[in-house]
Amino acid sequence: MDKTKELLSAVDIYLDAIYYCDVAKLDAVFHPASSLFDADEGRIFADPIKDFRADVASRPSPAGRGQKRVEEILCIDWLSPISASVKLRLQAHENVFVDHLAFVKGEAGWQIVSKVWHLEGVAEVQIV
Repeated sequence: MDKTKELLSAVDIYLDAIYYCDVAKLDAVFHPASSLFDADEGRIFADPIKDFRADVASRPSPAGRGQKRVEEILCIDWLSPISASVKLRLQAHENVFVDHLAFVKGEAGWQIVSKVWHLEGVAEVQIV
């Protein structure tokens, strides 16, 4: 499998984790030392993966609510053959996010080492 297909497979695991609120998939795609960052309120908010994992585990999944999947890969920027940044847009419930995911490929395959996210807006939830 080429590097792009492998990376996109990891992106799919991330998107599935968010859509299904599947913490096993989060564990598979996030490096255990990763953190998430946001500055939407004018201050930097940092969240270790364990806290984000607990948050995802506690919320109803978009899939369980019958929400249509709305996802778009906007850009892949290759830093090297084993590191890349992926920018994507997705909707979880009514929130539309833009995520920058920093991936590295190590012994466990492609993993997210950091996520910077932005709440882009609010949209109507489409039910399938």
